[in-house]
Amino acid sequence: MSASQTAQVLVEALPYIRQFAGKSIVVKLGGAAIDRESDLALAQDVLLLRSVGVCCVLVHGGGPQVDTMLRRVGKEPEFKDGLRVTDAETLEIVRMVLVGKINRDLVATINSQAGDEPVAVGVSGEDAGLLTVTPADSAFGFVGNVTKVRAELIHRLLDDGLTPVISTVGANADGHPYNVNADEAARAIAVAMKAEKIVYLTAVPGLLEDAADEGTLIPRLTAAELRDRLAHESVGKGMIPKLRACADAVDQGVAFAHIIDGRVHHSLLIELLTDHGVGTMIRKEKSW
Repeated sequence: MSASQTAQVLVEALPYIRQFAGKSIVVKLGGAAIDRESDLALAQDVLLLRSVGVCCVLVHGGGPQVDTMLRRVGKEPEFKDGLRVTDAETLEIVRMVLVGKINRDLVATINSQAGDEPVAVGVSGEDAGLLTVTPADSAFGFVGNVTKVRAELIHRLLDDGLTPVISTVGANADGHPYNVNADEAARAIAVAMKAEKIVYLTAVPGLLEDAADEGTLIPRLTAAELRDRLAHESVGKGMIPKLRACADAVDQGVAFAHIIDGRVHHSLLIELLTDHGVGTMIRKEKSW
């Protein structure tokens, strides 16, 4: 890239930096998009955004990693309607992988890029009642729906200059842990925080007109248009909770929802700070 091209990229980013400075962005990282190189790129993106005044909150899942661990102990993963069935043994594996492994690794990766001032702090939804849940359908076992988010705790961490990394295990009123779908947890957190954006980093380019053709990316649509597509045969079951969470987040006050490819290094910066972006953007009303 020439010097003039580099300068053009920086100039293009300036109005977006001004727009989002002081705003909160919730970034949901899917397990399929988690690997060492992608995590390093994401860490750099988060730290750059932080340096220009954008407050990032990371919320992570870890489905493939949980599946791997379950099979290692001789247990086959079970799903219904795209959601994990979580019995007591599976719940222990979920807690071990999400809280004890993935969360710690993400925190360490971000802090390794932060220089002399570590900024990332790992938090479980169980901590200090961050995510209060009630049991979902009994057919799913120990799976909870978020009923309360202590958003003030997240804001307090952000005000202290820290970057929260949240693993999606919540607890009910009695303190019993529950597995929480990470897409839904991220939506609940973004809504409670009154976030400007929620961004889903996935292992696909975004919402596709044809799931078999990555050239059919749908760059923009409204929440209502997204809901119309939920029953479309091209939408895989695993994408449904994510798409529904995007539509719900926008309808509940989050200005923008994005689905982008977390496998593309620095896709977060490209989507947020350039004119064209790299994924699918959802908002309540058309304004393009």
